[in-house]
Amino acid sequence: MSRKKKPLPLLEQIEITDVAAEGKALARVDGMVIFVPYVVPGDVVDLQLTRKKHSYAEAEAVKIYKYSEKRCEPFCKHYGVCGGCKWEILPYEEQLTYKQQQVTDVLTRIGKVELPEISPILGSKHIKQYRNKLEFGFSNKKWLTKEQISSGETFENMNAAGFHIPGAFDKILDIDECWLMEDINNRLRNGIRQYAFDNALTFFDLRKQEGLLRNMMIRTSVTGEVMLVVQFCLKDADDQPKAMALMEWIHVNFPEVSSLLWVDNQKCNDTIGDLDIQIYAGHDYIYETMEDLRFKVGPKSFYQTNTEQAYELYKVARNFAGLTGKELVYDLYTGTGTIANFVAHQARQVIGIEYVPEAIEDAKVNAALNKLDNTLFFAGDMKDVLNDDFIEQYGRPDVIITDPPRAGMHADVVNVILNAAPERIVYVSCNPATQARDLQLLDEKYKVVKVQPVDMFPHTQHVENVVLLTRK
Repeated sequence: MSRKKKPLPLLEQIEITDVAAEGKALARVDGMVIFVPYVVPGDVVDLQLTRKKHSYAEAEAVKIYKYSEKRCEPFCKHYGVCGGCKWEILPYEEQLTYKQQQVTDVLTRIGKVELPEISPILGSKHIKQYRNKLEFGFSNKKWLTKEQISSGETFENMNAAGFHIPGAFDKILDIDECWLMEDINNRLRNGIRQYAFDNALTFFDLRKQEGLLRNMMIRTSVTGEVMLVVQFCLKDADDQPKAMALMEWIHVNFPEVSSLLWVDNQKCNDTIGDLDIQIYAGHDYIYETMEDLRFKVGPKSFYQTNTEQAYELYKVARNFAGLTGKELVYDLYTGTGTIANFVAHQARQVIGIEYVPEAIEDAKVNAALNKLDNTLFFAGDMKDVLNDDFIEQYGRPDVIITDPPRAGMHADVVNVILNAAPERIVYVSCNPATQARDLQLLDEKYKVVKVQPVDMFPHTQHVENVVLLTRK
């Protein structure tokens, strides 16, 4: 017989003292750190522990005795349930303060390198409707809130279109209004959902791997273009005509959608990178613009999701690079070549390297689109492509710009950078923790001379950070 777990304690009238990772806040009780979502520093609450380890615990705030002066009212009706925008109850200036502190603390504690004064964080110009890409899932297992469950109401229609609930992979929270993107996201999602209700279209069952409607992705651009990709699961004989009837309804009722696409996804996941995208109407791309450059963005392309802040981020990177027109620049983890093409006018030549072959093809297309003849792009694993033979063939870089994924740079890549010995390294990071680790490795030959945090994602704990290193 298994031993019954001992109930975890309720801690009464505990003050929340700081913010932590993953959008949580924290309290300290008898030397133990407790992580709590949906509260802010200054709140005094009762905490019900939900998980307890030796040195830390996780808890939910079950009663609030005192609201912090730092609190503000959330503007989204789905706040606290959908799992996004966890810092919505913090005024934006407070969010920026904590993000600045996060960068400073992480670089100091993990990097342990000598730092200059860190520049004030660049806040986002818009804190609502700032994203250019959103994805919504369809599910026949709607997530019911605590209020809905306690109401005793019977829910006959359990179909939903919205966001996946964290920790419940097959459940979708039905979304009525999302503030992350301009209102086209609400009109498209709500309209398609109502059409599905009216025409008895089936919603996806993740466990059974069946159901016509599976996912939808929306992209918008500063040029005013809109892309919509609808994922279907076409298993039954009558699925195709039903799907095409929906696409025609969208085409007629949303003429602003200039790129209307669809895909048949019968895999076990929602990724479309290995699937053929079908054009229903318009083109299979939209354009983004930045200064005098145009970027062709397809359904599989990576593009920074906050367009206006991406421009600010790239301006910082270009400024840190200190280009005069004579430099050979290596752009590592170049993606679709946005940074490479952005700095090309100020460099002698730019060489971009990226793991994803499709992204490199996009980079080449965008270079040609902007009549840039001084860029070269290569696809492959960074640690395999960027080696001493590569540098011998294509030249020793004067400047290296690196923008790795959240995991940071492989140690082999750091070693090749050290051997390449560029005059300057511009390190753009979406994860200051792994950036700090890499800075420690680079500290052998390089010193940090500038640090500029940039906020790309209001109401979340995420922050981008740009660091300039020069040779010692």
